[in-house]
Amino acid sequence: MTHIPLIYAPNEIFKKKSEAVSIVDDSIRALIDSMLETLYLAHGIGMAANMVGVLKRIAIIDLQEDGGKAPLTFINPEVTWRSSEMQEFEEASICYPGIGASISRPSAIKLSYTDYEGKTQEMEAEGFLATVIQHEIDYLDGKVFLDYLSKLKRDMLMKKMLKHMKMYPPHIHSESCSH
Repeated sequence: MTHIPLIYAPNEIFKKKSEAVSIVDDSIRALIDSMLETLYLAHGIGMAANMVGVLKRIAIIDLQEDGGKAPLTFINPEVTWRSSEMQEFEEASICYPGIGASISRPSAIKLSYTDYEGKTQEMEAEGFLATVIQHEIDYLDGKVFLDYLSKLKRDMLMKKMLKHMKMYPPHIHSESCSH
């Protein structure tokens, strides 16, 4: 399994809507496996395919609770219900290094999607998992967490991110990293 390089902001790909996957075959599973490799190397918990330059409706999530790997694959995910109750979490992205923002989203969702094996699934999620799923589906729809903020706050965070990237050039982590 090999990783795929991440795309870093600012990049127009994050404003583009991803295309539906028509069939889940070995090439799609190979893409998902490579995305997972990249996710783990980048110490992330979620990723949409456009974050590695692929405009397909694929998102992966692994909260890695208790240090174990339990990846979830969402192909063509669609939120079918959102709670009216909202919750706020600090959100960040491996493609927007060095910044984060508190974002308010529905606290529970229901979604339909296709899994890694090509089977149609339905799922309910609440709390932090619901937030992460919504964050990744936003990427597939050409929206990022910063789009929930005012232009002033967004511009300030982008400046901070660019400064951070100059001081700490983004890279894929390896065993030779000192952090």
